[in-house]
Amino acid sequence: MANLKSLLKDTAVYGLSSIVGRFLNYLLVPLYTHVISAASGGYGIVTNLYAYVALILVILTFGMETTFFRFANKDDENPHCVFSTTVFMVSALTATFLALTFGFINPISEALGYVDHKDYILMLACVVALDAFQAIPFSYLRYKKRPIKFASLKLLFIILNISLNLIYYLWLGKDDVFYVFAFNLVCTGFITFFFIPEFAHEHVAARVYCKEKGIPFKIVDFTLLRRMFKYSWPILVLGIAGILNQTADKIVFPLVYPDAHEGKVQLGIYGACVKVAMIMAMITQAFRYAYEPIVFAKSKDGDKKEYYAAAMKYFLIFTLLAFLCVIAYMPILEKILGGDYREGMQVVPIVMAAEIMMGVYFNLSFWYKLIDKTIYGAWFSAAGCIVLLAINYFFIPEYSYMACAWGGVAGYGTAMVLSYVIGQKKYPINYGLGRLALYVCVTGALYAVMHLVTEGMNDILRMALNTVLIMLYAGMVWALEIRKR
Repeated sequence: MANLKSLLKDTAVYGLSSIVGRFLNYLLVPLYTHVISAASGGYGIVTNLYAYVALILVILTFGMETTFFRFANKDDENPHCVFSTTVFMVSALTATFLALTFGFINPISEALGYVDHKDYILMLACVVALDAFQAIPFSYLRYKKRPIKFASLKLLFIILNISLNLIYYLWLGKDDVFYVFAFNLVCTGFITFFFIPEFAHEHVAARVYCKEKGIPFKIVDFTLLRRMFKYSWPILVLGIAGILNQTADKIVFPLVYPDAHEGKVQLGIYGACVKVAMIMAMITQAFRYAYEPIVFAKSKDGDKKEYYAAAMKYFLIFTLLAFLCVIAYMPILEKILGGDYREGMQVVPIVMAAEIMMGVYFNLSFWYKLIDKTIYGAWFSAAGCIVLLAINYFFIPEYSYMACAWGGVAGYGTAMVLSYVIGQKKYPINYGLGRLALYVCVTGALYAVMHLVTEGMNDILRMALNTVLIMLYAGMVWALEIRKR
């Protein structure tokens, strides 16, 4: 119970920073969608290039965030050496990536279709390299249970980035897409300096630890690195497949859409509307930041399976509540976007459903991490990715971004089902499927009422009725989960 309370507390801190940060970032969505017209395709370029950034970031971090937690929590490992070895691994990868990008910028820009905008690619290469390097000290803060500094740095980046964008696009009245990327680079570089104390402290602590244990001091332990690599490479495959489930549609879209310019236009509309649905990604990310360190620490306890089942249940309850809230107040949320982007709002509930499946899959994924069989995760995510890519490739030309939305549901659904079925054979956990299915079915019924019955009402009456439906869901949760306790 103490661990569950710790999870709730840390989730609240991480969640607050994530939700507040994403909310502040939403200020950029109406800004961009009002100053950059959908017809220009500018926001489609932003959506496309940041999809590549997300994919490359997973490759450069190489699964080392999870690997760091796993090895730092082992009794027979030097946690300080684990940290420095992890930093070395990621730093070497980022340096190699930057050298290759700058050395081959001409063929890269031609292949991506941005021959006239090599500067976009070079700036984002620096951004993703810095992000990858920062991933390990951010993981270190989570390992040390320091959510306040973690949250502060995340929010500082967002506030700086928003401020620069507001000054340029709103105050000065400009509309150049170049500065979307330039401001990101400036802010990311600035945040890096705040990790100097952590590196200095860890270096001193490592020397003291080695002296007390009577072992030689090593900044990089290559024997340890080989063991970490063996653990992390399946997580890398898992991560690549996982991020492709989130970004493949935005990468593939302009490649398969019949008209190049119109492809960027439609992608911009889709990318803007997906931002509205990202509340599910916020919740899942916040939950992961708090949950992952606790899971590996909890792996030694006798009641760990009951804890994992409880965490799954409360995660699903809360995400379904968030789903209903977004649907209920859609008349307000759609005002976030510029008028020529709102036609794509029909994808929002579909994308949110896919994100819930992704969150469930994340909860299910710990069985293979705890038994050091991360290769299973790679296979599950790869299967989901293949399904998603197939749907996008064959159906985008005819159904545009609706194919992207449903492809996400199919991809995450595939990975989720595979992980559950095989996980129950390898590491069985009683998740209480009957109770989970009840919450899902009730949410589906309430969504149907919101979507069908309230359609055509004026916005105020519609949201009032939807609020009553949300209260019904909350009352059910109180009766089934809280009152008993």
